[in-house]
Amino acid sequence: MGSAAELAAAALMMLGFPVLMIAALVPSVYAFAAAAAVTYLADHYLHRKGSYLINRLSKVRAGLSIRFLIRQLLLILLLARMSLSNDLIFYGAIACFIAFYGLQAPHGALVTLIRNRRRMPVATRNVDLKSRIRIPDAPPRGLLDRSAEKMLHLDLAAVVGLLVSAMTDNAVAGFVGIGITLALGCGYVLVLMPYVRGRKTPPNADTVLAAVDDWLGRYKPETVLYFSGSKDSAYQVNMWLETMEQLDSRPLVLLRERVILQNLAPTTAPVICVPGGVHLMNLDLSTVRVALYAANVGKNIHLLRVPTMKHVFIGHGDSDKLASVNPFSKVYDEVWTAGRAGRDRYAIADVGVRDDDIVEVGRPQLAPIQNRPGVPAAEERCPTVLYAPTWEGWDGNPGNTSLVLAGENIVKKLVKADPPVRVLYKPHPFTGTVSAEAGAAHRRVIALVEKAAAQRAADPRFTAESAAQTAARTELTRIETRLAELTGTGGEKRDEAEASRDDVVDLKKHEEIARLRAEWNDAHWRSFPDHEHRVVTGAEPRLYDCFNVSDAMVSDISSVVSDFIASGKPYAVTDSAEVGLEEFKRANTAVRAAVILSNSAKELDALLDAVRDPSADPLAVDRDELKRYLLGPDEPTSIEQFNAAVAALARKAEVRNLGQEARIAAGDPEAAELAEVLPGDPLKAAGEAEGTIAG
Repeated sequence: MGSAAELAAAALMMLGFPVLMIAALVPSVYAFAAAAAVTYLADHYLHRKGSYLINRLSKVRAGLSIRFLIRQLLLILLLARMSLSNDLIFYGAIACFIAFYGLQAPHGALVTLIRNRRRMPVATRNVDLKSRIRIPDAPPRGLLDRSAEKMLHLDLAAVVGLLVSAMTDNAVAGFVGIGITLALGCGYVLVLMPYVRGRKTPPNADTVLAAVDDWLGRYKPETVLYFSGSKDSAYQVNMWLETMEQLDSRPLVLLRERVILQNLAPTTAPVICVPGGVHLMNLDLSTVRVALYAANVGKNIHLLRVPTMKHVFIGHGDSDKLASVNPFSKVYDEVWTAGRAGRDRYAIADVGVRDDDIVEVGRPQLAPIQNRPGVPAAEERCPTVLYAPTWEGWDGNPGNTSLVLAGENIVKKLVKADPPVRVLYKPHPFTGTVSAEAGAAHRRVIALVEKAAAQRAADPRFTAESAAQTAARTELTRIETRLAELTGTGGEKRDEAEASRDDVVDLKKHEEIARLRAEWNDAHWRSFPDHEHRVVTGAEPRLYDCFNVSDAMVSDISSVVSDFIASGKPYAVTDSAEVGLEEFKRANTAVRAAVILSNSAKELDALLDAVRDPSADPLAVDRDELKRYLLGPDEPTSIEQFNAAVAALARKAEVRNLGQEARIAAGDPEAAELAEVLPGDPLKAAGEAEGTIAG
């Protein structure tokens, strides 16, 4: 519903209109002016904040234009009640507001036309369009940003002038205000007009597509990462970007929704966003031999129908969820899993995916997770235990998160552990968004961690702040300043056309940002004592960075557990739904080498014992076996396995294509007929079925 300030502003704005009516009927110019000022300011504040409440007002027929129109009508009523209905200023006010609303139509049409014409048929990143076509600068941001609100607020001059005239019984101020409002309104429309014609408009769709095809012809992509989805699913493609950058073949990221492009993480790989199915089918992707799919969605069919490339489902995680064995997966030439566990899931599910079409390639995304180092003796440093519960989910299942029933018990036991351990609490960012109970538990856990941290800071057994920590904080400030300079915010002001023209990655800058972020992470952990309990929220430090500084983890059934297994470190998982030890392990492969906790967390001692004395860790062998089963072997590395799988499949695609060419050359009538159907551009020809095959 918005913040308390937004709720207050909305209440003031809505209460202001009845006050305006009363003031107009009384009549009271001063009361009217005060109420009008409140409604103007509250409306402006809500729009500046981008408040959710603004959209709700539109749904109940109290939208922006209606609010301004009502205020203007009430001003006319005020003038009439003040016996000015026979004066010229009264008719001037009516004519002004009619003319002003007449300007809304051309203004709205121009804004819409400019936005539509600057919307590219194909949006790109790291693709050189600038040298191929002329894309003009966008209009100044102030002209199009919140344009309807700005246009309507131009009536302020007329409203103020008319109120002054009503107060002073002098029409001059009213006519001056009317003139200013109409002049500004006409000026706004005239300023927009040059941007809908001539050299200030981007080239048409055919020209843009030809430029992209020219770039594709020179770049010759070989491996495509294809993705379609909603804004919330952008993480599914983001997790594969670094892998695409490390491919031995030439990569290309192919997106279908603009919102995904807007939420794409920085990458050095070329990116093309093609919202239209017909435009996709007209792209020259004839050099692509392997297409990778991170999600099973309907739009996959637009590329799946191309026979000259091999199609692979790589997914966006490794878990025991039903999504990991979707029957749709059998449409792909191959399905790549992290380890043997993925292969076994398909065999058990029996959904039509053949065992010889499954390839185990590891999880390249887990490369940042460091394998378990030798844990220093307890007297050298305080061991760290990460508590990373998942969120409550949408269905209210008590097994989703340990936070509600077990969270406080877990943290209390950890902060009171003897010998002591450090606690890092990193909750899921969605925690508390659905369940108020989960949100309350989350706040109580934060309070426990912060209280324990304050007590430890006052405990003479723990080392006070050192000069090294002070130096680390100074280093953090330097790194953050430089990162702010490099990342900046200028790119956010560009529209789609300008971003496609200008967003070609600066490799040196990209590498410097990556290096600085690594330095930031290192300095961050050195900036406070290694015994200090911490609550870790926000994007930085990342979850994997928390893995690397921890000696053990407590979590729930989620991909967090599967990823942590890559570290080889001890971990515990809470059976919050209390289904029982055997059933819990049977249903969840990832917990088979975990310490299983009840909601009382009394079993935590077993985890802490394994942290303090790794040589006596009873589950170490089981964890190593489970890691290989879920994620594959450490050698060769996952990226080496992935590259080998891409190369092998590309060879299969090439063999298939050469076979087709040989059949045509030998006079095979069926192949020749197919060649006529697929002349040169298989995507374009495949698109002939667009009207008959659902996408």
